[in-house]
Amino acid sequence: MAFPHAGYTLGDTPDAAHEARSTWAAVANATVDFEPVTVVVHPDDEDVAAAYLRPDVDIVTAELNDAWMRDIGPTFVLDDGGRLGAVDWVFNGWGAQEWAAWDKDGLIAKDIAGRADARHVPSPLVNEGGGIQVDGHGTVLVTETVQLDPARNPGLGKADVEAELARTIGATKVIWLPRGLTRDSEQFGTRGHVDIVAAIPSPGTLLVHCQQNPEHPDFEVSREIIGFLRTTQDSAGRDWNIIEVPAPTILRDEEGFVDYSYINHLVVNGGVIACSFNDPMDEKALRILADAYPGRRVVSVDARPLFARGGGIHCITQQQPAAG
Repeated sequence: MAFPHAGYTLGDTPDAAHEARSTWAAVANATVDFEPVTVVVHPDDEDVAAAYLRPDVDIVTAELNDAWMRDIGPTFVLDDGGRLGAVDWVFNGWGAQEWAAWDKDGLIAKDIAGRADARHVPSPLVNEGGGIQVDGHGTVLVTETVQLDPARNPGLGKADVEAELARTIGATKVIWLPRGLTRDSEQFGTRGHVDIVAAIPSPGTLLVHCQQNPEHPDFEVSREIIGFLRTTQDSAGRDWNIIEVPAPTILRDEEGFVDYSYINHLVVNGGVIACSFNDPMDEKALRILADAYPGRRVVSVDARPLFARGGGIHCITQQQPAAG
């Protein structure tokens, strides 16, 4: 993970900064009950981070712009011999967004690869970890609006992207969703990350976000995506077992229609760290996650402050597998 340092994520007031730090820390503090957690902290924030994080959370320091580790950090892989690798995508602020800065965040993946003693795998592809979902057996979900974004990868076609995904993460089947959710396609979004839309809890099974209220624009978007996914198969040629995960009942915040999603969760050793929204749908959604991950304990963290800043629990975390 990373710890909020400045800019849009930290906010402009002491209350906003406290909310951001508290929420990031809540995720780290919940996760460390299941597995080791390392948080990258800007050198200026080492003391303040220590005040929010549990003592058993490991703190390391590095220069940071922001705190979305899924997107700025490496995507870890294992080769056939079980050796750990770290794919270092090019990060350019989610398609050179005018509000983003990435001069320091663009360097953090290589730094983490070294700290993790992983083989550094540089990639020329502009991509973020939130822009892919995998099953560990060659299937990867992406969105046309992210990897084919002209502000990310001008001139690249699907075949080019697929070849690089094959080289870096071993993808043998790339499924191109047409788009992401509405809010995520607006000014402070990623232009359509898949990790609030669909997840693969086990080979052949998909958890898919489903907005059930026709007043929300994602009512049609989620039906379009679910309909499309029903026409696809995984890398083994299987039709998907699609589990629809209802969106929270809340439709709007002060900025407009929300993209609150239970899909944006983190799978940990023996558990799942899940988003909650103080919403009547929380209990049902968390039960769906528990059923999709049998044997894992589901722990929820109120993710509304995360989504207000542009993401969720999956977006601020990045898992590192044990080397063989």
